[in-house]
Amino acid sequence: MGGLSLDVANMLAGLLVLASFMMLYQVRLPALLNVLSLHAFILALAIAWQAHLQHAPELYITALIALGFKSVLIPAALRRIVVRLGIHRGIETVTGVGLTMLAGMALVALALEVMLPVTTRADPVTREYIALALSVVLLGLLSMVTRRNAVSQVAGFLSLENGIDLAAAGAQGMPLVVEISIAFSVLIAFLVIGVFLFRIRERFDTVDLQALDQFRGERA
Repeated sequence: MGGLSLDVANMLAGLLVLASFMMLYQVRLPALLNVLSLHAFILALAIAWQAHLQHAPELYITALIALGFKSVLIPAALRRIVVRLGIHRGIETVTGVGLTMLAGMALVALALEVMLPVTTRADPVTREYIALALSVVLLGLLSMVTRRNAVSQVAGFLSLENGIDLAAAGAQGMPLVVEISIAFSVLIAFLVIGVFLFRIRERFDTVDLQALDQFRGERA
């Protein structure tokens, strides 16, 4: 049972890394938001499984928060923002998709190379979780820096936060009050970002960051 539990935990964490690569691969906003919802859904499953392994009922509530807020409410609100702003559905990237995917694989290899040696004294579930969670965080950062559209950068930030949640769950959980605080902080930040995007659209008629830099007289 221990080996099977470990395999399931590692599989869910690996699926979250795979979902992060799927986000990097998307070139259309609707598809990106669908994958973002899937990303949070996998996170909810991973946290729920950790609740089962650790016999920590509070983590089930954390999983429900991830499922409700991050998998349903926030992606739905982002879709509404895209429709209301009339944002171009294509995603402008700094580099090509192929180069971005190669960079993502290099970051995953770096995360494994760095984290596995320094966590040798931790139990196997924690070791793998922390390494894969760092991979998700790095892929979220990569998504943010390689996308020019503000909405896609918000999606990258949310996937990064999912990686932090994965690490917290694997490291024997996170106090529920802290997770609730993070969930509401992300929600508030999301609402502020939504208002900010509306203001950008009203003022400059675009949310493309390269176009905004050119408006200020800068060159990409």
